[in-house]
Amino acid sequence: MDSKRRVEVFSAGCVICQGVVDAVRREAGPSDEVIVRNMYDSRVIERAKKLGIQCAPAVVIDDKLASCPGPGVDIQALKAAGLGKPL
Repeated sequence: MDSKRRVEVFSAGCVICQGVVDAVRREAGPSDEVIVRNMYDSRVIERAKKLGIQCAPAVVIDDKLASCPGPGVDIQALKAAGLGKPL
């Protein structure tokens, strides 16, 4: 059974957030499951707080905050955190 890496993008739905979602999906590998979390959902806000997220968009890989860039995303930092790499 294949194991998937869970990549969560916490998004406020803005153009910048959508750009991050697109970039993460483009760079994700076959072992990555990309999930977009809506920051207007109170359950998502609670999860974001527990993960230490203070801005959107933010990217979490396997329950670890990998990027909270605000106006963009550092793909190299996400790759260093495991995005797109085989498990």
